[in-house]
Amino acid sequence: MSISDRLLGKKNVNGKPHIEAVAPNFALPGGEIRIIGKSLRPHELRRPSVRFGEIEGSVLISSDEFVVARVPETAASGPVVIAANGQVSNAHHIKVAVPVVDNLHPVTNPALDREGNIYVTFSGPRGQKVPVSIFKIDTSYAVKPFLSDLMNATAIAFDRAGEMYVSSRHDEAVYKVAPNGTMSTYAEGMGIATGIAFDRDENLYVGDRSGTIFKIARDRQIFVFATLEPSVSAYHIAFGPEGDMFVTGPSTSSFDCVYKVDPHGTVSVFYRGLGRPQGLALDVEANIYVAASLGGKRGIVKITPQGKANLEVSGQGLVGLAFAPDKSAILATNSAVHHISWNIQGLPLLPE
Repeated sequence: MSISDRLLGKKNVNGKPHIEAVAPNFALPGGEIRIIGKSLRPHELRRPSVRFGEIEGSVLISSDEFVVARVPETAASGPVVIAANGQVSNAHHIKVAVPVVDNLHPVTNPALDREGNIYVTFSGPRGQKVPVSIFKIDTSYAVKPFLSDLMNATAIAFDRAGEMYVSSRHDEAVYKVAPNGTMSTYAEGMGIATGIAFDRDENLYVGDRSGTIFKIARDRQIFVFATLEPSVSAYHIAFGPEGDMFVTGPSTSSFDCVYKVDPHGTVSVFYRGLGRPQGLALDVEANIYVAASLGGKRGIVKITPQGKANLEVSGQGLVGLAFAPDKSAILATNSAVHHISWNIQGLPLLPE
């Protein structure tokens, strides 16, 4: 056995490469996946070839039993194979998200209306006005400007009647936006207003990144609902099926948490161990999906009701997601929006 083989701990087995699993099985273009199998390392420590369909991906790490590869920007859902020692492995199918629109600047979840239209912000640097604050993407993926003249549009939520509400981290306010794009002030004095969400009774909650969750009743009375640690960027809010609120707020730590706030405003740590957690959403089984890093890998992290976490989608720059009616999801990075078929039933944001 050569010195190189001893350093790597195992001699390469002569034989056809074989893929046993790929994790995660979903990715954005540019995301990293880990391919697990046998006989994956070519002789003489050369790197194997990883192909996504007919497109070759870049290999970041290779060994006999696993390979880390980056999904090419032009890759589509389909088979991935490894070629080593003149032989090609079995194929393993992966799902790659489809780009919808780029040149945006969302900072949290996109939002969908009843018809399935997607709304996403161009938030811009704080204090800087941009030509279009919110874009509307219809079901054919045609993109149109929807709202202008709102400084630093941050989070979007719809009430049960289909009315849109938007927070602005610039002027401490939440605005109500009519279908024709005209807006009026709904509530003021929200601090650095970031994440917003409705509970089942249609009270609106607003996350002030300096440390307060405000509750705005339907009669617009404002209460301090809960107090958390300040965030360096934003609070992101979603409700579970039992009425508990789940909150993320990135800090300077690489070991951030998802908070759970019960209907009485009592705060507890639901899960700790994420890097820069941002937008989140839940499915009908009360699993939480959050744009975050887990173990140094960026993507969409699934956290079960029992507190078990796993990276479900790999992708750089992810800031949020929204489930679509057809068991798919809309994923937002800090510059673009993608669609992915996921076979997950999202939890309705406002049950009928």
